[in-house]
Amino acid sequence: MTTTKTQSASNLSPAPTGTGSRGTRVLGGFALVFLVIAVAYGLFISPADAQLGNTIRIIYMHVPTVMAAYMAFIITAVSSGMYLWKRTEFWDLLGSSGAEIGVLFFAVTIVDGALWGKVTWGVFWRWEPRLTTSAVLLIMYIGYLAVRAIPADPRTRATRCAIIGIVAIVNVPIVHKAVDWWRGLHQGKTVLGTIDPEMGGTQLFAMYSALIAGLLVCVWLLIHRFRAGFLAERASDLGLDQALEERRLESSPATGEDA
Repeated sequence: MTTTKTQSASNLSPAPTGTGSRGTRVLGGFALVFLVIAVAYGLFISPADAQLGNTIRIIYMHVPTVMAAYMAFIITAVSSGMYLWKRTEFWDLLGSSGAEIGVLFFAVTIVDGALWGKVTWGVFWRWEPRLTTSAVLLIMYIGYLAVRAIPADPRTRATRCAIIGIVAIVNVPIVHKAVDWWRGLHQGKTVLGTIDPEMGGTQLFAMYSALIAGLLVCVWLLIHRFRAGFLAERASDLGLDQALEERRLESSPATGEDA
């Protein structure tokens, strides 16, 4: 992943040697606790739904992944705006990290949503409003990542990605509100919407435990991806400086002999 170079490697402060830290270990610990609780309640403790049966258990994965993806995409949009303002490597790296993690979670959302569709609708996919807008959203962020992979001037590439990151976020509320704005097969909003009165206490506990776990895992992955990108950039900068220095040393004796 190539990003904007804002200063030479010789002026950089010492870079960390890994992506982990005490904070990420604590965060990972909390994520693991909520994940264990979510799995226990989602698969074993919470009862089957009166109408959907055990199919409801897919929701305990579907809701956390989509909300985590939304959060990652919002981080990308905010970082994109900050990059266009500040033009610093930090915001470019954070934005690209959010896009990568968001695509990961949203791809899982599409897959488990297709499994839900197969059970409830009889098919894996229908071009109804929520699914169609979701497909467009995923394609937009895959496009963001594709632009980052195209060889170009780092600042130009970062600017292009920032613009895409800001434009793409407009589709997130459209995806979320699609079930309200258009008639379709998809059920109503489970989170940030009206709670189904038929959902029992253990079902709600399972869903929100999974939601917290999903958000924590998303943040944990985002931090590690950002730090991995930072380390890659530092290694690239140091490698370039070292190559230039070696080339200078190679040419110095020849220059002296010619004189």
